[in-house]
Amino acid sequence: MIGRLSGVIAEKTPPQVLIDVAGVGYEVDVPMSTFFNLGQLGERAVLLTHLTVREDAHQLFGFLTHEERTAFRQLIRISGVGPKMALGLLSGLSVAELAQAVSRQEIGRLTKVPGIGKKTAERLLLELKGKLGPDLALPAAVASDAQADILQALVALGYSEKDAAAALKALPADVGVSDGIKLALKKLS
Repeated sequence: MIGRLSGVIAEKTPPQVLIDVAGVGYEVDVPMSTFFNLGQLGERAVLLTHLTVREDAHQLFGFLTHEERTAFRQLIRISGVGPKMALGLLSGLSVAELAQAVSRQEIGRLTKVPGIGKKTAERLLLELKGKLGPDLALPAAVASDAQADILQALVALGYSEKDAAAALKALPADVGVSDGIKLALKKLS
C-alpha cells in the first residue's frame, strides 16, 4: 500500500496532481482543499495517500492532513459512497465542517455539496454519527507518549475512544502511565 508520497509537483489539473518521485510520476486525485494548498509547479510536496484497487484501475488519492485522510476513509466505508463522492464532500466541506454537520445532524449542509442528495445525506449522517468527530479530535487529546499509552490501555480495556479521550483530558499533563491509567479508570467508573 502506498501511504505517503514526497516529490516534486509536475502537473496540476483539478482535481488531479502529478507528483514526480525520483523520476516516477504518480497521478493523485485530491480534494480541492488539498489542491489549492499545494505549492506551485516545481515545488516539493508531501501527500498522505490512500490506494484503491479495483478490477479495472488502481487509483491513488492524496491529502495534506491525517484528518482529511481519516475522514475520506470513513466516508468510503459507507455503502453507496465511492472515492469520487468522498472527494467531492471533502472539496465542498472542510473536515471540521463535515464533523460539525454530522454532530448537529444538518442534512441541508450536506445537500449543498454537488452530487449529494437528501437520501445520501441522511445515510451519511446516520452512519458517521459518533464516528467522525471523536476520531478526528483524538490526536489533539494525546500530547505525549505516556498519554498515548494510557489511551491505548483504556481502549484495550473496552472503553470507547471518545470516553478514553475525555478521561485523558482530565489527567495532569505530567502523569506517568501506571498512575494515569489508575486515575483515568477512577474517572470512568
